[in-house]
Amino acid sequence: MAVGIVLLYHLWPDRFVGGFVGVDVFFVISGFLITSHLIKSPPRSWTEVAKFWARRVRRLLPASLLVLFLVGIATFLVAPQSVWADTGRQILSAGLYVVNWDFAISSVDYLAADNAPSPVQHFWSLSVEEQFYFVWPMIIGLAFLIGTKLGRSKRIVGFTVLGIFLASFVVSIWYTTAEPAMAYFITPTRMWELAAGGLVAIFVLYIRPERLPFSSLLGWIGLAGIVVATFLIRADMPFPGYIALVPVLSTALVILADSRGRTSVLPLLSLRPVRFLGDISYSVYLWHWPLIVLVPYASVKLGRSESLGVIDNIAIILVSIVAAWASTTWVENRFRKSAFFSSSKKTFGFAAVAMALVVALGLSQMVIANNLVEQNEDKLQAQLDDPDSCLGGRILLPGAKDNPNCEGMKSLQMEPAAAKKDKSKAYADGCWASAPYASKPECTYGDGSKHVALVGNSHAGHWLPALERLADEKDLTITTFLASNCSISTLPQDLSTPDETKGCQDYADWVTARTTQGGFDAVITSERQSTPLDGMDWDKTEAKAPEGHKEILQRWIDAELDVVVIRDTPYPGGQDINVPDCVAKHEDDLDACSGTPEEWHWMDPLAASAKSIDSKRLSVIYPKDWFCPDGRCEPVIGGVITYFDTAHITATYAQTLAPQLGSRLSRTGLDTFG
Repeated sequence: MAVGIVLLYHLWPDRFVGGFVGVDVFFVISGFLITSHLIKSPPRSWTEVAKFWARRVRRLLPASLLVLFLVGIATFLVAPQSVWADTGRQILSAGLYVVNWDFAISSVDYLAADNAPSPVQHFWSLSVEEQFYFVWPMIIGLAFLIGTKLGRSKRIVGFTVLGIFLASFVVSIWYTTAEPAMAYFITPTRMWELAAGGLVAIFVLYIRPERLPFSSLLGWIGLAGIVVATFLIRADMPFPGYIALVPVLSTALVILADSRGRTSVLPLLSLRPVRFLGDISYSVYLWHWPLIVLVPYASVKLGRSESLGVIDNIAIILVSIVAAWASTTWVENRFRKSAFFSSSKKTFGFAAVAMALVVALGLSQMVIANNLVEQNEDKLQAQLDDPDSCLGGRILLPGAKDNPNCEGMKSLQMEPAAAKKDKSKAYADGCWASAPYASKPECTYGDGSKHVALVGNSHAGHWLPALERLADEKDLTITTFLASNCSISTLPQDLSTPDETKGCQDYADWVTARTTQGGFDAVITSERQSTPLDGMDWDKTEAKAPEGHKEILQRWIDAELDVVVIRDTPYPGGQDINVPDCVAKHEDDLDACSGTPEEWHWMDPLAASAKSIDSKRLSVIYPKDWFCPDGRCEPVIGGVITYFDTAHITATYAQTLAPQLGSRLSRTGLDTFG
């Protein structure tokens, strides 16, 4: 049942909105089965612990490592090169069963939010389970050892599992509030779900479920709870935390309802199709997600749409089931029952070799992708250094029409994989204030006599490469005040947690004070409203947000600073276009990655507030024409990919826009840029 819920959710996420709780059902069942086994045969030595690990290796690793290896090969064959590096790293960490920590780190990376889904993303839950399998026999074995010496083995084991359950549950609630994105993936916030299965095992073995009144009714209540969770729990809720109690306790009730009467839920769950799916559920889970991610890539290569229809989804279900049956029959069962692998040493030897192969494949994928990036970077740098080159935005300059070097610049000069890494120095230099915004870094570029503060979120930061190019020409020293996902406004944003919302407000107050208390001649600022205002929807945010920016702008003007607002760039993310990934898939049809200014439009409260202020010290620059020449917003201009994700300018394209930006700054009439 659990794998069916996950499968339906991944194929129809808008209908089975809470289908991700199938993983929580898995965790409880796994905790129940493993704890039941360990209580019946507690490990009393390191040799017995090793035998337990060896059985887990024979049961789980052959099929999972096979899938990882095939995913690595398929990624090379059908996926765009822009995803090779990330997928290679994830295959490597999945092969070592630590990929949940990889995804946890990526989940709090604002710039990674729009990355293409990974074909091994589902391995995060398998990593959690493997980490559980690693520590659980030692915990149960130690509890039995202490309990035996005290003559209270059942009680010590019970209190040990209960203690882990409570400790992890508290951590889960706290961390889901403090860092919800990471909390979803990490083992400490999920351990209680597996321990919950352990508590059920202790109850079944020591107390007996026959003592439960109305056990059949409890089973139906549990099944209903799982169904309700599948349709009512949403991805935007704080999860796991206390909300995960719904699927966890519901699963526990189904397991506890050990009744085979006519009114029991067990006959329903024992139907032949349900049992068949249960027998191959592990392999179904392994196979279905890579198919969902990779089939659209293959479809594009065959000249078809990348969008999957109902027929495609049904085909994925059928292929997943067939592949799962085959791998269960010829891989899982063969390895598990093989006499050759009856020895723990041989089992661990096989695991080491197989994991090394998968790690090597992931590493090779990363190396190949990075080599492509480095070669492309050298090529682009040579063109950037050539004053006669028409690279990127230079092709939009008036003199480009008469420049013979511009004739070949319509072809792609930048590799999509290089575009994804082509970011301003502010990232490598650690110039970002990140949630909860306690750290307030400043970085300085240039050594001119005019001091300019570059202020805003990542949509201010992506103009730094262009400003660096202008620093000598305009005698500028640029100091950055950049915050990830946080707008410099007097109005609070609806960020992930209350602490982040308050931290962002404190940061905005600090930046305003720091930039108005002397030392600066001008402020250049740009923003993207990436989250609504606190307590508001998007419509109310668009109407209200300019007020918060207007007050900040007025403070700068009152401090006699020149202020330049750069209107936000067109937003391909509004059409769900990750530009490098799209270009990689559609190099022969870049129109598939373009859009109109109306389609790529996004609100800009900062620019709106600036328009309402009448001051000679304030000017607004509109960069739309640099991205949408001739009324069409392009993914590639002058051979350069314009964005490194769904919203941020590549550093190379920003550098090539330095002449246009310099000209616009000169025309503002502001003394700093005259």
